[in-house]
Amino acid sequence: MVPAHGGRVAEPVYRPILVGRRGELEALVHLDETSAPLLAPVLDVRAIDACTVDLLGRLPSGLLPAVDVTALPDVPESELVRWGVPLVPVIGLAESDRRLVAHGVAARAYARRAVVRLRTGQDRAGADATTTAAERVWRLARLVPEQCDLLVDAGDVCCPADVRIAEPRVRRLLEWARRHAWRSVTVAAGGMPPTVARLPVDEPVRVDRYDWQLWGRLTDLDVGYGDYGVSCALPDADSPGDRLPTLRYTVDGAWWILRWSRRGGRGDERFADLCRTVVSAPYWPPTGAAFSWGDHEILRRARRGAGAGSPTNWTAWSTSHHLAHVLGALSRPARDERPGPWRAGHDTPERGRSGRPQRGGETRRAG
Repeated sequence: MVPAHGGRVAEPVYRPILVGRRGELEALVHLDETSAPLLAPVLDVRAIDACTVDLLGRLPSGLLPAVDVTALPDVPESELVRWGVPLVPVIGLAESDRRLVAHGVAARAYARRAVVRLRTGQDRAGADATTTAAERVWRLARLVPEQCDLLVDAGDVCCPADVRIAEPRVRRLLEWARRHAWRSVTVAAGGMPPTVARLPVDEPVRVDRYDWQLWGRLTDLDVGYGDYGVSCALPDADSPGDRLPTLRYTVDGAWWILRWSRRGGRGDERFADLCRTVVSAPYWPPTGAAFSWGDHEILRRARRGAGAGSPTNWTAWSTSHHLAHVLGALSRPARDERPGPWRAGHDTPERGRSGRPQRGGETRRAG
């Protein structure tokens, strides 16, 4: 087969992996008509309910999400073709024969394509065994490689050590991928710490986007970019419980995490103060509220034009800004904001899994 990486016109396509919850889906619903065609989101659906299916049906024209139902029982109700909305199936190499057949039906019903998700932490059987598993997918789903987008999922990369470990694993998988004529190849990873509940409150805390740094080390391979939005790549990480007003605000190469408990006992007042901190910061975009739906909602609360919302709303607004920021970064000329090779420095301390800097490092604050 002819490798898929040469001779194709490169387009700025971003493949975020998002949990199929209300907050993330609301961010997708509010995408504008210009941004929607540039996104190819992958939704990890962990429960089927009427709200999820309704929001999937409200996504903007031009946005066709891929859906991963690996976490759901292998029963007829989890077959995507039964949901009644256009979707692309996400296929893992270890799927049951029954599910592979069902994914093939869904692929042919809508876009005539699928996403094959290869996880670096789980799919490590070697090149020949991986080829055998991929050929089984194509045979049972009745697809060919040219109908499949390959998603190489590096999982959780939350510190420089994770980046150093992940890079050679990803490179080996990409070398294997060149044997086949994939429709496209994307590398995704998640850089958000497993929990932000241990970070300081009442001050912006800078957290490096190590997923972005990993991709920067792979740009010589001409692969697409994906991430986990503003969430952690680990399943069930950062679960609700810390209900302080919180925003995760994406900037070039980092997030600013803002968790607020000060200046007034009411949630509306605390969140208004948090939003005023964001809109007065140097990283507030020059276009302000026009940058994204999420930024519009943040500015409304900074002006006390609406209530504080809920954790679901905070996730939706943070995700909306994140999607707009990443699309903008991917659309710029390579010399502007594309990440270069990662180099350790005194201002990028290696963090532990909690998100705190290691002893001897420093947390960079807004100023």
